[in-house]
Amino acid sequence: MRLQDLDIIVTAPPAPGWGGRYWILVKLTTDNGITGWGECYATSIGPEAMRHVIRDVFERHMMGESPENIELMFRRAYSSGFTQRPDLTVMGAFSGLEIACWDILGKARDRPVWALLGGRMNDRIRAYTYLYPLPHHDITAFWNSADMAAETAVAMVEKGYTALKFDPAGPYTLRGGHMPAMSDIEQSVAFCKTIRQAVGMKADLLFGTHGQFTTAGAIRLGKALEPYGPLWFEEPIPPDNLNEMAKVAQAVSIPIATGERLTTKAEFAPVLRAGAATILQPALGRAGGIWEMKKVAAMAEVYNAQMAPHLYAGPVEWVANIHLGASIPNLLMAETIDTPFHNALIRNTIKVENGYITPPETPGLGIEVDEDLARANPYTGSGLHLEMQEAPCDYANGNAFTGGAPPQED
Repeated sequence: MRLQDLDIIVTAPPAPGWGGRYWILVKLTTDNGITGWGECYATSIGPEAMRHVIRDVFERHMMGESPENIELMFRRAYSSGFTQRPDLTVMGAFSGLEIACWDILGKARDRPVWALLGGRMNDRIRAYTYLYPLPHHDITAFWNSADMAAETAVAMVEKGYTALKFDPAGPYTLRGGHMPAMSDIEQSVAFCKTIRQAVGMKADLLFGTHGQFTTAGAIRLGKALEPYGPLWFEEPIPPDNLNEMAKVAQAVSIPIATGERLTTKAEFAPVLRAGAATILQPALGRAGGIWEMKKVAAMAEVYNAQMAPHLYAGPVEWVANIHLGASIPNLLMAETIDTPFHNALIRNTIKVENGYITPPETPGLGIEVDEDLARANPYTGSGLHLEMQEAPCDYANGNAFTGGAPPQED
């Protein structure tokens, strides 16, 4: 059995587009006709350019190879161009292709992917959700409304979720870390207070930031949030300075989480060594794939750290997260985006039920991809999957953050 053909589909979720502007799906086919699906989560170049990177990685390092030889193919891609270092774009391409190899292997052996990773450790996986607007909410006003966020929080708890993520702390700018505005601190406290009052102790609060603060600014904000007991403070400073992130971890009582922008064990291991975070959030379509993150999970065990796979992408990456999560002992939870399009794209083969996900028993990833639906929703825009703003933090007029990929309009 050898890898033979590659197909790439760039599909765009319809408005409002939760999960990013587009998802890059890859379909591999072997010489004996077995197909496998993967998803590449790489955001630093546009999707058309990424098509060429994915194809180059496949043809250069994987085509004609047995899908069993994942370690060999990883080392080829990791070493490409005499580098042997984590390249975000190359690893993003390889990660999606690697996921597809596991799908093929599971199908060839008539076993789910988790069974090939050491077996099932977890019979069900705790899911968490970001707080998105409800149908009757004004999407623009939602992001600055603690009351609307609390209303969504109550609705999600009623659906069974026991962990809720939100990020009201101001802009993500390409300028690097900034000191939060007093209005951003005030709004962040209001969100935590209002949501906590709404859901009580029925759900953990997951406070999201994306590296937008200085060390001192993150500590100021973290101290203000401590009374509400968030389960985590996500990526409080840019992820390229782990010693500074460790200072935040030492200064606040909220656990630090990070990892959605990191790739391979070469970038995750220093997080653990520095004591910068105790919760790792890999995006499997970027971080090196399932096998590489199985290694990272093992390293995290040594540091008594937990894994909480990240998702701001499509359902194929989500399912890869589920198989990894099913196989590791130090799983905390997994992010979920539960929209009709996410569900339809995998024909509702795996669902969140009462806040938990049951790992599939069907072969491979255990999903049926609706290829026609994916092709019927092509991405025609010019933006990246996620983008930062150029304007600095506004200390006078407040900041209205609507996400790294603002919601689409119908």
